[in-house]
Amino acid sequence: MWVTGGLLRRHEQGLNRRPAHFQIGVAAPSDLADISSTMSSPPSPESLNHVAARALTSVQNGMKLGLGTGRAAEAFIRALATRVNEGLQVVAVTTSIRSQTLAEELSIPLSTIADTPALDVAFDGADEVTPQLDLTKGLGGALLRERVIAHAADRFIVLVTPEKLVDQLGSRTPIPIEVVPFAEAPVARALQSLGGEPVTRTAGDKAYLTDNGNLIVDTGFPPIADPATLDAAVRAIPGVVDTGLFLGMASEVIVGEADGARVLS
Repeated sequence: MWVTGGLLRRHEQGLNRRPAHFQIGVAAPSDLADISSTMSSPPSPESLNHVAARALTSVQNGMKLGLGTGRAAEAFIRALATRVNEGLQVVAVTTSIRSQTLAEELSIPLSTIADTPALDVAFDGADEVTPQLDLTKGLGGALLRERVIAHAADRFIVLVTPEKLVDQLGSRTPIPIEVVPFAEAPVARALQSLGGEPVTRTAGDKAYLTDNGNLIVDTGFPPIADPATLDAAVRAIPGVVDTGLFLGMASEVIVGEADGARVLS
């Protein structure tokens, strides 16, 4: 079983056993940070600065950008804001309310996916990256919107630090799966039948809800030898909205390290 800072609850014998006082609510941004930070030591500020600086070299005046969610994405948003304040002209669409709030605070011009359906580049983080550039995403809770934005972009640039590099997906994190609340119990049973250990993400005594009003069921699997087959099987379960398996989507991965950044492509 994956345990992340006490913010997850197990599905026992295929059933979600909630106490009688259980109420659905929304996790605060600080809770989201706790979820990802328990998976490993936080990346150094230097490595985040290097990955953000390297990513900025792919931004040109007049571009339409996708802005992701998480530590690396937020480092990029802050670096982008500095360039915008110096006169760079861009418009951005964010993958979460959390990133939207940060971008607004930093005066980055924003649009919506409805008004700006085609993007030049999307920048986002990842929780795992394989040598084939397949990804696990979703510990930050924004996987569905992240997929929409990545799909809308001509290029999808992924920003990580070295601890995110793995040989196989599922090696260091559970796979986040976005699920409609009504289907939580049957989805959990189906995930168990696939060999997973499903745990619905919570914040205290309340379920974490995505910006779309859905649950996230973090599901531990052994290292995944065939992620495409698993992804198809999970998506076939009624009630599953999206999975954290992002396969064949990344254009390149920038790895920020203490002394610089390198690019995987």
